[in-house]
Amino acid sequence: MCPTSTSTRHSMPQLDHEEYVEQAYLFRALLERLPDGVPLQDALFHIRQEILSTTKLPLAIDFMLSELKHTGMMSTAMARLSHYFHPYQTYVMTEAEAERGRFDLRIALQLLSFEAEYRAKGPTPQGLFMFQFESLSRNRLKYDTGLLAIANDPLFDQSWRDWIMTLRRQIGLVDFADMIYVRSEHFLTRLKQLGKEEPEAHAVLFGEKEGKIAFANRQRDPLYLFAALQRHLGYPAVPRPKIIEDPTETLIGLARRMERAEIRIKLLEEEGKGGIDLKKLYGPAPKELPPDTA
Repeated sequence: MCPTSTSTRHSMPQLDHEEYVEQAYLFRALLERLPDGVPLQDALFHIRQEILSTTKLPLAIDFMLSELKHTGMMSTAMARLSHYFHPYQTYVMTEAEAERGRFDLRIALQLLSFEAEYRAKGPTPQGLFMFQFESLSRNRLKYDTGLLAIANDPLFDQSWRDWIMTLRRQIGLVDFADMIYVRSEHFLTRLKQLGKEEPEAHAVLFGEKEGKIAFANRQRDPLYLFAALQRHLGYPAVPRPKIIEDPTETLIGLARRMERAEIRIKLLEEEGKGGIDLKKLYGPAPKELPPDTA
């Protein structure tokens, strides 16, 4: 099932605290081991041994290892595990693994690590939305697909989802700070001061302070708004790593692409010879238990 489908928003619950702690460790450990030239599949295999067995993450990693073996990608596994990985996580990894994309895998892993750490601390809808939206803005990701993934996050209720989908339609046409301001308590306060009535069916999503900061940043670069919210209200900041071009890492990236290409060529060859043997995609059959001698 597609991670951004409308059914995802209702079927996926919030995970336990320890799940997000281990997710953050997984993405951080992968990020740390990439410069060593360790194949992603090997790194994931070894990290699996370090993850708490009391969480569901080891099972998710097993499935990710299977997908890496046969498709060379992690995002496809994350999409199929929509009951465990949030739509935003899947979208970020999908962009990082896109063959023609410019979104670096290291940045993606850092984003996913920071986001999982924030979830483990008990996120607010305001803080999580701003983090996810800023990550789209700073990394020039697709607003249309990205906001759809964000809207399907289980932390957001129907009022939030409706507003995010409205933002998705109006992004680039309406000032972002104005959209924050008119959904804040500060906006209602100003209406009362002017003797005006509150609009009907107007869900308040942001507080008084958020509204003031948004009002002060109208017609400005949204990055100034994000920075002000982080300074004054402690909103989570999006990591901005400095990417240094390294010929060694470029070769590693090319090697990974060659691995995926080889897998696809083998599948095409098998299909041309009469079909793909699906038995190869399954693990060894379980050994039979010895008969009960009791």
